[in-house]
Amino acid sequence: MDAEERWIGRREALERLGVKTQTLYAYVSRGRITARPDPSDPRRSLYAANDIERLLRGEPAPAGAVRHAASRGEAEVLSGLSTVVDGRLFYRGLDAAQLAQQATLEDVARRLWGLREGNPFAGLRPRVDLFTGGSIRSRMYATLARRAGEDPPGAGRAMDDLAGDAALTLNEAIDAAAGPGPRLFFHQRLARGWKMIERDAHLLRRALVLCADGPLDHAVMATRTAAAGGAPVAGAALAGLTTLAASPLVRRTQAATAFVIEARRDPAGAVRARADDADLFGAEEDWPQGDPRGAALLAGLTLPPELDAVRREVEAATGRTVDLAFALALTARALDLPREGALDLIMAGRLAGLLGHALDQRRSGSPIRARLRYVGPEPGAN
Repeated sequence: MDAEERWIGRREALERLGVKTQTLYAYVSRGRITARPDPSDPRRSLYAANDIERLLRGEPAPAGAVRHAASRGEAEVLSGLSTVVDGRLFYRGLDAAQLAQQATLEDVARRLWGLREGNPFAGLRPRVDLFTGGSIRSRMYATLARRAGEDPPGAGRAMDDLAGDAALTLNEAIDAAAGPGPRLFFHQRLARGWKMIERDAHLLRRALVLCADGPLDHAVMATRTAAAGGAPVAGAALAGLTTLAASPLVRRTQAATAFVIEARRDPAGAVRARADDADLFGAEEDWPQGDPRGAALLAGLTLPPELDAVRREVEAATGRTVDLAFALALTARALDLPREGALDLIMAGRLAGLLGHALDQRRSGSPIRARLRYVGPEPGAN
């Protein structure tokens, strides 16, 4: 097959496999079949015919898509949301970089939440008592905390109800970040809140989509652990979002933001002065061959000359395209966002993914296999 013929639509995929739609989606989520957005309609998916033929022949999934058992001392988490294969990030089988070309955060949220029918965001109204003081991050925390107090526990509730809770939570959090206003797409609300030129709002859309999820980290563990214990989806997401604030991605983005501001006057000199800073220029453990999300974000942006010079110097020093953290920092500066703008995009985008992990944990009910080993004083010791 040539490159065009190897991608087929859902109807043909189902006919070849002889299975129901839910089974096809399960194969995609588990990495057995690769999917990508249909270029003519990003709401639809195309499926790799080669993977389907391999599955019909009973051959194993390609390397990187097979789940391995946890090693001793590790916690095993079963997730249907995203995976990294061959240096590419996939959201439920679809390439995140390709999704970022056209999809909105609402589109990606529905995919990550496993919703194939209906729109949980339709008809949602702004809340009259939004939190308005403090930073965007603190307003989002406060919104999630309030919803966690208002919503029932997640245990024993129908998935449709939990998805409704997640939609309300994300809608109110974005409003808290952007301020009240017309019911626009999430990226348009943020652009309005930052008083951006409307034609640049698509850059926020790209950033939000690319930030929605990523490799397993402590934020995912915190979210899923809380959800497994029965917390409301907002409470589980709050556990993950506060953990995310201390993550390597956030620290790296904050460092990149400061560096970009500093380096604009003398990019080459700034890179030479920080050349040994592994936290800033070192390869991330999850992306040893480079983070594709950085190039995907900057593909939609023509950087001003001084910022493009920073990008070129960083890439020359590292031998890699800039990662997501640097791309967010460069984008925030090009759009003249507040200093914490890059961080706010991470928090807003990733909230959609963390809510998805809370839903996925409740839906699957898979145990988080971890064991606490006591190493303290002997009982009764002074």
